[in-house]
Amino acid sequence: MPNLKGILFTQYASEGLNSLIEEMQTKYKPKKGRRFNNNNITYEIGRPFLKDNFLEFEVSSKIPQDEVQTPKEMKNYFSEIKKIVSHEKKKPESIEMENIVWDSKKESEKERDYVKLIYKYSLDDLYDDKEILKQYQEIQSGSEKREISGIPSVFTLQGKLVLQHVRDTVLNLAREHINALMNANKKVREKAIA
Repeated sequence: MPNLKGILFTQYASEGLNSLIEEMQTKYKPKKGRRFNNNNITYEIGRPFLKDNFLEFEVSSKIPQDEVQTPKEMKNYFSEIKKIVSHEKKKPESIEMENIVWDSKKESEKERDYVKLIYKYSLDDLYDDKEILKQYQEIQSGSEKREISGIPSVFTLQGKLVLQHVRDTVLNLAREHINALMNANKKVREKAIA
């Protein structure tokens, strides 16, 4: 059973990821749910979940099947993406190729292959005690004017700062990861065309 810290961190991590989805759907072509399309490739940002005091979330992209058609080409495309994203500063915990079959109108099945990247962060890595203390002292001394939104069930300024920091940290980390995946897709496609 998750503790209060885990529940609150997951809630605010979810807010960060939802903000990123809105940002990406505004910047690129929106799709249903948690997805958006950039350069004819669909991307998805998953929901966060808590597992053993670690926060996990996934980002994924469809493999462009109109360009990559044979099983061998699919594996090569996936391998190239995997090579590129493996060099990220924060490497994915898991890099998988996933095949999804779904029936949109109960008449025809659609099969899609996806690159799925799973990221895992310790709850304690989502905020910095020293930064929270610094911000708290600046607000208390009046040297920093900062709007702190009301957070139900959190009564201290430090607690509110921690949760805002968690939200912003997850937003920024996920943005880095989705941008890295988009860049990887771009590089692999450019290499295939060359």
